[in-house]
Amino acid sequence: MNEATKRFVDAHRAEDVRALALQTVKDPAVDLSFALNQIKGWQIARKKIPTWAATDSILYPVHLSMEQCSSEQTARYKQQLCKRLLEHPSVPGETTLVDLTGGLGVDCSFMAKMFDRTCYVERQEMLCELAENNFPLLQLEKVKVVCADASEYLRTCPPVTMFFLDPARRDDHGGRTYAVTDCTPDVLALKNLLLEKSVYVLLKLSPMLDWHQTVQLLGDVLEVHVVSVGNECKELLVVLSKKLKKEIQLFCVDDESVFCPTQSEIYSLQKESISSDDFAEWKYLYEPNASVMNAGCFDALSKSFRVMQIAANSHLFVSDRLIDNFPGRHFEITGITTMNKKELKGFLTDCSQANIAVRNFPMSVVDLRKRLHLKEGGDCYLFATTTQDRQHILIKTRKILSS
Repeated sequence: MNEATKRFVDAHRAEDVRALALQTVKDPAVDLSFALNQIKGWQIARKKIPTWAATDSILYPVHLSMEQCSSEQTARYKQQLCKRLLEHPSVPGETTLVDLTGGLGVDCSFMAKMFDRTCYVERQEMLCELAENNFPLLQLEKVKVVCADASEYLRTCPPVTMFFLDPARRDDHGGRTYAVTDCTPDVLALKNLLLEKSVYVLLKLSPMLDWHQTVQLLGDVLEVHVVSVGNECKELLVVLSKKLKKEIQLFCVDDESVFCPTQSEIYSLQKESISSDDFAEWKYLYEPNASVMNAGCFDALSKSFRVMQIAANSHLFVSDRLIDNFPGRHFEITGITTMNKKELKGFLTDCSQANIAVRNFPMSVVDLRKRLHLKEGGDCYLFATTTQDRQHILIKTRKILSS
């Protein structure tokens, strides 16, 4: 980027890109197209990768690469995951990371800080050029940048501590794919060689995948991490190893909340739920976070936190005491009623508006809101669900803010 273009970017990076595109630039030395791309990239990075946005002269790629890259929060989680894995006594003294699907390099830039040596591998020359520019600015001068195909590089590279792969989840037409078998590079085809040449293989996969099926498909799995940010599931991380063997661990992560059930809890056949006769004992209601919902370990929640499921398919939990560390949202129950018209009449006299959620219930939120004649919003939270004995109920609550 020449000096004129850089000055333009620095002067206008907080402005609307569409409006800037319509302006006439007086200085002919300004590469307007490149400048607008850098401004747009910085604006995305300011929210998604603040450390990068705060670093002068970082260069950004086209919008698609910015859309696909990891957020700083998920990258930092991988950094801490690597730190813990490297503490295993079987890991050799000098540690090496090879990122075989470098992309923009966000994950690599954070994970590299945990390793003695790092190699970033990317087949797109443009992304490699950006990495060559950006890594030194992020104090990562020792990261080696290699422009190569992941499969070809893997065949010739020496043994390493960890391979990281974030296989492309788009087909030849740009459409999204989710299955491991549809990703590029083909992880299954490379798996044996990856495991032979490393202590760990860390895969970043689609959060749409069923983790049980993924474990069965891949084999040699040590850990599974379902990672959410702000209660939105972002990625599925799978740690593989042939050299280290242990019971598979599941981590359900949402921001600072981490739920790690034991194998006995995950595969428990116990289906605890409660009947409508227990209404009087329901004091608090809990809604699991996105990672727990994605992982589907509801019986493990019941056993770990001693809460009861309202019904097997409702995915709502209740207790007679407050469970502060439950991985999800917490509510105090202020009333419970059936959907009987007479009972409903006086139930909502103190609510002119409410936040409504339905779980295992024969009406949509829109239809229920119309029936109850309630506006959206306010401090009242209503949960419409079905009990184990198939009774439709409405639970009125107020949200308990995290301390």
